[in-house]
Amino acid sequence: MRSVKSIFYFLLFTSFICILTTIGSGCAQIGAPTGGPKDTLAPVLVHADPQIRTLHFSNNKIVFTFDEYVDVQDVENNLLVSPFPKKNPTVNNKLKTVTVLLRDSLLPNTTYSLNFGNAIKDIDEGNIIKNFTYVFSTGNIIDSEQVQGNVVLAASGLHDSTLLILLYKNLADSAVQTTKPNYITRVDRKGNFTFKYLPPGDYNIYALKDDDGSKTYDAKTKLFAFADQPIHVSDSTSPVNLYAYAEEEKPAKPADNTTATVKKAKSKDNRLKFTTSFGAGSQDILTDLFITFDKPLKYFDSTKIVLTDTNYNPIIPAKNITIDSTRKNITVHVNWTESTDYRLIINKTAVTDSDSVSLRRTDTLAFKTKAESDYGSILIRILNFDKSKHPVLEFVQDFKIVKSIPLTTAEWSDHLFVPGDYYIRILYDDNNNGIWDPGSYTEKRQPEKVILFDKKLTIKADWDNEREIEL
Repeated sequence: MRSVKSIFYFLLFTSFICILTTIGSGCAQIGAPTGGPKDTLAPVLVHADPQIRTLHFSNNKIVFTFDEYVDVQDVENNLLVSPFPKKNPTVNNKLKTVTVLLRDSLLPNTTYSLNFGNAIKDIDEGNIIKNFTYVFSTGNIIDSEQVQGNVVLAASGLHDSTLLILLYKNLADSAVQTTKPNYITRVDRKGNFTFKYLPPGDYNIYALKDDDGSKTYDAKTKLFAFADQPIHVSDSTSPVNLYAYAEEEKPAKPADNTTATVKKAKSKDNRLKFTTSFGAGSQDILTDLFITFDKPLKYFDSTKIVLTDTNYNPIIPAKNITIDSTRKNITVHVNWTESTDYRLIINKTAVTDSDSVSLRRTDTLAFKTKAESDYGSILIRILNFDKSKHPVLEFVQDFKIVKSIPLTTAEWSDHLFVPGDYYIRILYDDNNNGIWDPGSYTEKRQPEKVILFDKKLTIKADWDNEREIEL
């Protein structure tokens, strides 16, 4: 590196030359040299010892040499060894080399593959060698059979790129619950997967979200998928489609009462607060009126909550006003008239929370219902409609079903539909109960399936919206 003094003399000399050449010419602008274009290339393997696709492999050490300095990270979550070993290899790196020490005895006449996923990358820019794979055989051939397929989340039609696909030579149903698989691979972001370098034969195939690293289906809360029959691996194996589900929901985490107590102690505002479904002064005519309190209510008197017209004439009886099991949500059941003004009167003694805190004053809230022109008209035409599959049309926003309609004909319409962007999907409701049901591995029952249509449907207000979908 140049010293400060040498840089000073260089700049002084350059300035002197510039002064001498000023007459009749301009002085060139002095600037620092650029570093060149950014390196976007992943490291390249220069040499492997033993070489890739070595036959009669008997080593316990493999050394890879790359064309630049490399780093290896998160090996436990990236490296997949097939067949699956009892002990995972040890992986180290130094400068341009990566060294793998095999800690498990190798099976005879077996093809092995080591897929490093996203573990190996260059040090300077972090460019990853994606799915770098090393293959060898302890026998005299490299097995070449493949299995391809796709896995879909049965409840939504979406994909989960964290799923693993498992292959078992042991065809007993209990094997996936008690032992680790023979082969493992990952899915991509579209749910696709490929097994390579397999010997021919029969296998059971599963998908699993392995949150705890057990590589077994040991909890019904895990995402899981299974094929109805073993697959026969040969040079003409058909693609496999799997539908993942969780048979049971994970239990909710217990509330942190300590934190809640501290927050309550710090808060000086002990007022009872609420919000309404007409927060901006406009009420949806397709839904009831909702009043949501920030704390559970110990006392609730429906006679002291009154919905009136602009002349303060009551519109509904007190029995139309109910509270839910959480004691925080009050529903006012109303058959609305469009584009009409209303008043909601909440008496200060109508409710009391668990700390005996009431409202500070009686509130009279004015609002107006939406007009029919605030909604869109929608017509859905379904090609290849099959009523025997009990199809249910679902509209989804932010991964939540906002409207669900059992279909009896190939066309469905609604002249009052809330504007917005929606995803459309079809649920095949096998048991015709109106909701999605998970599968059961014990009963060998597949989950009900949902077909998701990728293109969003945009509903515009005061507009005829149409969509044709093909099943």
